[in-house]
Parts: sequence; C-alpha cells; structure tokens
Amino acid sequence: MLISRQERARICSDTELGAGNVLERLTAYGRPLDEPVLRTDGSWRAPDGNRPRVLTLGQLIEAVEAYAGWYAAQGVRPRDPVAVHSHSSAEFAVNFLALTSLGAIPSFVNGHLAPETAREYVRGQGAVGAFTDPEHHAVLSGSGLGFCVTAAGIRPGDRAALPPSYPYRHDPSDPVLISHSSGTTGMPKGVPHTHRTLMYAQLHRLRYSTGTDMERTLVGLPGAHNAMVATLLYCLLLRTDIKLLSSRRGTDVLDAIEEFRPTTVLAFAGTFGEMAAQDLTERHLSSVQVWFNTGDAAHEAHIRALVRYGSHERIGRDLRRTRVEGSVFVDGLGSSEAGYSVFHNRHTKDTSAYSRCVGKPISFAEAAVLAEDGTPLPPGQIGRLGLKSPTLTPGYWNDSLTWNRMRLGGYWLTGDLAHQDEDGNFYHLDRAPDAIRTRDGILFSTRTEELLLRELPELADCTVVGVAPEGVRADWDGGGEAEAYALLQLADEDARTGDGETWTERVNVVLAAAGFPLVARALRREPDDVPKGATGKVLKRVMRDRFAARGHM
Repeated sequence: MLISRQERARICSDTELGAGNVLERLTAYGRPLDEPVLRTDGSWRAPDGNRPRVLTLGQLIEAVEAYAGWYAAQGVRPRDPVAVHSHSSAEFAVNFLALTSLGAIPSFVNGHLAPETAREYVRGQGAVGAFTDPEHHAVLSGSGLGFCVTAAGIRPGDRAALPPSYPYRHDPSDPVLISHSSGTTGMPKGVPHTHRTLMYAQLHRLRYSTGTDMERTLVGLPGAHNAMVATLLYCLLLRTDIKLLSSRRGTDVLDAIEEFRPTTVLAFAGTFGEMAAQDLTERHLSSVQVWFNTGDAAHEAHIRALVRYGSHERIGRDLRRTRVEGSVFVDGLGSSEAGYSVFHNRHTKDTSAYSRCVGKPISFAEAAVLAEDGTPLPPGQIGRLGLKSPTLTPGYWNDSLTWNRMRLGGYWLTGDLAHQDEDGNFYHLDRAPDAIRTRDGILFSTRTEELLLRELPELADCTVVGVAPEGVRADWDGGGEAEAYALLQLADEDARTGDGETWTERVNVVLAAAGFPLVARALRREPDDVPKGATGKVLKRVMRDRFAARGHM
C-alpha cells in the first residue's frame, strides 16, 4: 500500500530528509519494522549467511548497521570514498545505505568494466578501501587499498562497532555517492551527487505525482548507476513494492516481469531494445502499466513493440478514470551528471510524436540548444544541448578541468546534438563524437538508426558508424570526411539470405527518401559483434577504431 496523503505531506515538509538518511527518516516517520521494503534476485549474501529474496525494514536496517559497523572498525570516516565493485544490484543498494549512514562516500564501480580500467578508475577516486563480490575481489585486492572485503567478511556482530555519533548528520551539500559515466569516450568520469541533488527530483515527484503506477516496481537499471539509487530512495519513501535485478539482459528482464508482475519497469534503452527484439506474443506482460527509460533516448520501433502490451488508466474530460489497452512508455533523456531524466516524453500505442523527440524539460530544469559561443539557437537550428538543473552534479570527482570544459554559456553540455521546434519540444539527433561528416553532409548516426529501424521491420537493431582515414577527424568537431557504414542485426530469418549489396541498396533507398546522406555499405552483424560498454551502450568509438585498424569494414 502506498503512502497516505498525510505521510506524503510529512515527507515533503521534512527539512532533514536527503539522499543520505532515508532509512533513518523512515524510522522517524514510524514505519513498521516488519514491513517488507525490498526484494532482491538472491545475488546478495546477508551478514547472517542467508540470501534473502525479501527484506523487511527491520532486516534492512540490521544489515546496513552491520556493514556500517564493519566499515567504522576499519577506520572509515565521514567523506572517505569507499569503492563498491560488484555485479549485484542489492550489494550496491546496501553499501550505499551503510556508507552514507557513516557520512562516507560510496564510489560505485560497474562490474562490467575491464579490470585494468576499474583499477585505474578506483585509484583516481582516492578510495580508502573497497567492497567487491567474489568475482571482482582479485581486481582490487592488490591495489594498495586499506581493505578489500566481500559480503562473506561482514557479520551481524559488526553492529557493535558503530560509532557513538551514528548515524551521521548530513549537510545538504555533502557528497553521498560517486557513480561514473558510461565511459563510451574513454576512461569513465567520476560523477558525485550530494545529499540534496540526489533527492531533489524524488521530492518533486512526491509533491506532484501520486506514483500509483509504481505500486510494483521492477528495476532493471545498472546497480552501479545513480538512477538505481534514486529509484530505490523514491520507492522506499513512496512505500512501493520494489525488486532490484542485477541483470540487464532483455530476456532476464522479461522473465522477471512474468515472475514479479510489476506495474512499472525501469531500464536503459539498450535493455528495452533487446526486449523488443523478442517474440513478445509468447510473454505475459499484462501487469505492466509503464515502461520508464532513462539515459539515452529510446528508438521508436522498440517503443511501439512494447506499448502494445499491458494497460494504463486514462483520465477523460469528465475527470473519470478508465483503463485502456496498451501501456505507457516514458522516454527519459538523462545522464549520470544530470542526476535525473530532465526530459520526459510520454508514448502510448496511439502516439505519433517520434522522430527522436524527447519533449520539453521537466519544470525545475532549463535546457537550450547552443551555438559554439554559448548563444541559444532559434528553433530549427542544430547545436549542442545544454542543461541547468538543481539535480546536476557539482562537478567531476578529482577532475575539475574536464568539468569546466563541458560548460558553456552557464549550461552544462550533455555531449548531445539537438534542435527545437516552434512549440519548444527538443529533438535528440546524436552524440557529438558519433556524428559523421560525409561528402554529402553530416549524417547523424542515432537519427539514422531510428529511421532504419522504423522503415525496415526485418531489423532487430542497427548501428551506424563512420570510418575516416588515419589522422582525420570527421565528427561534429572535426573538419575531415568519413564513410558511413550501417551494421544491421536481423530479426527475420528469411531476411538473412540477402547479400551486402542488396542491403546497402535497401538502406540507401530509405535514406535518400528522407534526404539523409547515404552509407558506403550496409553489413550484417550478429549481436555479439557489436561491442557494448559497462552500462550497455554501444561503443561506437571502439567500432571505429576496430574497423580503421582492419583498413575496411
């Protein structure tokens, strides 16, 4: 049962509440300790040796206090960064709650990072120690850290080592989390958030949304991402039945939907794309009311495949609620730095506002399409997307130079290219490094992928990359030229018989009709041929380097 109107008002007026003390405040609100508050996928070993699938508030508090006591016994103090490197979403959640209760700063490290990248990243954070799962213990155990522990090393009796000042009292500006960017352009950047920035959007949602569609919430987001933490905090406050998944594979999320029967499913665009490529007629998706995407904007073809299933409530002009067939897909363009998806575009099976439209920014944020000198551009002109928001990170951890280089005209640059229409809607075209300057003009890879997926139903997915001669830069910031290639993943078995020339012709017919630059070649690729980063994003940089090294596609 979700919170009452009175509970909501109390939470929203609580001046002490922030991202670092949610458990403490729940007890202050009088929440029953025997109330179930968190479901896991069994990937976390609790201090008592069990692998619980459901945790009550009391059990969660006991586990958090055991972890906090263990860390305190190792000398962890307020504002000490501690690395957390794991595959388990529940381990990230428990460590976040424990470390912040001491005033320490959990520094999340995605379990899919390459070992050498993870070690270098953790060194750059200044971590005093690390928590890992058994699989990653060898990655960080010899890195000169003060300690490197797994869940098996923490026991219920460690609660006895809690300091007298426990729990820590946060200032709104205190950092409570360092997550990292996807690393699609190289070494991930450490992205801190504070007691205030990570909670701001959650309180906004509690004030202006009932949240009824999140009564049963399945979280398929990366456990190491601040979006998972923000969702966890919101659901704890809202009294949502929440389940954390450690896998982001589309088939695993579909399996979890059938088992858990959620009303809302949260994931990144890559996961939704994998789900859409499956035969959904064989799946039981009737419980879903909302799909919530964050990170990169999702493709139209993937959205349309999902909103055919489930149902949602529609409010008529007479203010009556009626349940209608088909779910809602909330397409949220966001980033680690923004702290929340500041663009939300709502789709149903009757929606027509696609073409990479991400809508308008949320009420507390401001966005602009900027020229190279930081001047906001008028509607229709393409430029750099800039944001202002109270949820924005205060800067990159130990890297103020990079942070300041990504600011222009008072805005933080997301790294995306966009334009606006006359009604103030924003349209996402591409990442600036992924735009391709060809002899026929600039080809925006993400917008081109969107078009091909819509017009060629045989495609399960596709990736467009540019390959330039050695030493030539041919992206948005470059001055050279490259050839564009479309790498196609086919869903239709019958379509696999076509050769490269046939597919190149078909792709270019679609592009020519839309007035887009043509590709040099269209090539078939299996899903495993497309490299993805720690958060599931396609690594176009890696693909460009790989193909350039071969001298051909």
